[in-house]
Amino acid sequence: MDDQLYFSEQHLAVREMVRQFARDEVAPVAARHDADGSFPWETVKKMSELGLLGVPWPESLGGAGLDLLSYVMTIEELARVDASTGLTISAHTTLGTSPIVNFGTDAQRARYVPLLASGTVLGGFGLTEPNAGSDAGGTQTTAVRRGDCYVLNGTKRFITHGSVGEIFVVTAVTDPSLGTRGISSFIMTKPTSDLEKVRDLGIGHEPSLEAMRGFRAGKKEDKLGWRASDTAELILEDVEVPAENMLGRAGDGFVNFMKTLDSGRVGIAALSLGIATGAYEEAVKYASVRKQFGQPIASFQGIAFQLADMATEIEAGRHLTYHAAWLAQQGKPFGKQAAMAKLFCSELAMRATIKAVQVHGGYGYTKDYPVERMMRDAKICEIGEGTSEIQRIVISRHILRELAD
Repeated sequence: MDDQLYFSEQHLAVREMVRQFARDEVAPVAARHDADGSFPWETVKKMSELGLLGVPWPESLGGAGLDLLSYVMTIEELARVDASTGLTISAHTTLGTSPIVNFGTDAQRARYVPLLASGTVLGGFGLTEPNAGSDAGGTQTTAVRRGDCYVLNGTKRFITHGSVGEIFVVTAVTDPSLGTRGISSFIMTKPTSDLEKVRDLGIGHEPSLEAMRGFRAGKKEDKLGWRASDTAELILEDVEVPAENMLGRAGDGFVNFMKTLDSGRVGIAALSLGIATGAYEEAVKYASVRKQFGQPIASFQGIAFQLADMATEIEAGRHLTYHAAWLAQQGKPFGKQAAMAKLFCSELAMRATIKAVQVHGGYGYTKDYPVERMMRDAKICEIGEGTSEIQRIVISRHILRELAD
């Protein structure tokens, strides 16, 4: 892709900075954190010092003051060496922080966004439930008004940063008679589950955040991929949430989180694109040095064609992703393009990593090379933030709506 099409000199400087950080700081520890499923707090601290946890937010709110393209680029570059680290940035920024930036009051933004944008604490998005996955409108968590607060009860499932995070945007039903128009969202706080560790590091916990009694992390998931990304349940048991912590108006929760998921799809597209690119680069490197029958395997048509297909699809995915990001940055409609980018790039990540393992042969199936980890990390991209099937529904609805218009 022609860099001049979307990127300024500042964008390219950001890309080089993140690429070097990924190569020097993230890649050397990625396999270890994947193996033991540990959360990379030391890496998170370094990212917070570089401003990577608040890339698109204004400096007045504690962010880096960059733009959406810089943010998407950051996710892609990190995911080239470790998808879990790229997801930490994506989930924290788009899911944990952007709803407060976009739908919060001035007081809410002033209170919570600087803590998130600076990386002082991590944030998350409490949407998915045991019986509300693709059917996000099937939310069963309830919020009942009692005086100057709401009392929330329910369970959220598969929440990124569920254990390690401290600030969450959580959805709950405030009026069951209104269907999706009866779903609202709230800003909720709890202590990180890694208190002892983060106190030593100096990030991850903010004492001034009042913990909400009854709001806690539940089971931590032991996953196939994204193993260095924290995924856990959120348990809400008679949690009293001040009415002032409602995010937006009552009943706006469903509409607002659908807007949030549009942006999230661009992030997952960038994450998937990074995985695919990283796997492709590993395959090219290996094919150029691995010899069979007296010559590098890259010289054999069966291998060369696989590399050609990977390179072509990655180029297409990059255009889809950055076009969607550019539209969003210009304030133009981008829902269809975001769904297309997420669908194409997530399935591309799966195809590319499978090809990369195949190019490596038996070695690709071992822990000696990163492509097996990349293949495990790729699969969830077809599931998280809307499955491939849901993306096809979203795209087809846009097509039919445009036809009707």
